[in-house]
Amino acid sequence: MKHLSEIQISIESLLKNVRALKAICPDEADFIAVVKGNAYGHGLAPIVEVLEPVVDGFQIDDVEELQELRKHTSKRALVLGYVPCSALEEAVRLGGELAIYDVQRLPELQRIAEDLGVRPKLHLKLDALLGRQGLLPDDVPAFLHRLAEFPGLDVIALYGHFANIEDTTDLTHANAQVDIFNKVHSSLVSAGLSQLSRHLSATSGLMVYEPSVRGNNLVRVGVGLYGLYPSASLARTQARLELEPVMRWTSHLAQVKFLPAGHPVGYGLTFVTWRPTLIGIVPQGYSDGYDRGLSNAGEVLIHGKRCPIVGRIAMNMFAVDLTHAPEAKAEDEVVLLGDQGSDRITAEELAARLGTINYEVVTRVSPLLPRLLL
Repeated sequence: MKHLSEIQISIESLLKNVRALKAICPDEADFIAVVKGNAYGHGLAPIVEVLEPVVDGFQIDDVEELQELRKHTSKRALVLGYVPCSALEEAVRLGGELAIYDVQRLPELQRIAEDLGVRPKLHLKLDALLGRQGLLPDDVPAFLHRLAEFPGLDVIALYGHFANIEDTTDLTHANAQVDIFNKVHSSLVSAGLSQLSRHLSATSGLMVYEPSVRGNNLVRVGVGLYGLYPSASLARTQARLELEPVMRWTSHLAQVKFLPAGHPVGYGLTFVTWRPTLIGIVPQGYSDGYDRGLSNAGEVLIHGKRCPIVGRIAMNMFAVDLTHAPEAKAEDEVVLLGDQGSDRITAEELAARLGTINYEVVTRVSPLLPRLLL
């Protein structure tokens, strides 16, 4: 046993997912791997190590992630989250392509361009019926007018984000977003930004939208890389892609013991044995990203058998009922997420128990747990 608990990353599954998603990607589009949020909890360093030869670039959220990314690759790096003015110079120095959606940062970016002798590459974020980060369409002309005052800046792309494309078969809103996006793009080209590239799609957009259109020359692929579908409906309609989960989360039993009938288990006395019960202690908890909401609700795999969690999940440990795995002993493997034997616990299963989405389940796994490429 090398590690008490670890996150195992399947290289084979990761590369298989890339091939499947590239197969539906427009030929002219750059394939950008989204590795923000510690590569959706999978570990930025190992994921970039595997993907670096097979993708055109990476997307992260902020300058701290850019600094980490640059330890592993010199490829394109799209920094599409918030970068404060104080961090802009570092982001430009590291070759980050930055989101821009206001005029406040333009003077500082111009100063940086002059000081460093480079032209910062900017992606103009359009808020097309999303109501989040971005420039509203009506504000684009004023932005362009101000942009003309800063000749050292290079706006290379217009981009947006779908608001509701993965959870519905009604694409009315998505089509309205695309119409606005196309009109703004055309106006920018007419204004002299003739080489402006464009991108709209994350994994869900790639699955639903991109295969039927042309014109976008970049896709930002995130959750699908990791073998997770953006929604249950897309898991059904896009099942032919056969995406495979990349993450397997394992630990080991720290203790095995019998508790007598009528014995409490864990904080709050939320579970009391009703018969003599074989109990196993798993040394993981909510500080590791294993959600407290799984208390008395989740299951783990031990010897290929489902063992229910009993009592509350604590910061560093929880208890399981080993009735279905009576042969279990201390240091046996416990699977919190992933497969063991013929069974598998999925991120979707945990998300359903927690009332959340698979993205959150994997992204919240502690970065302190070791990530191992297998």
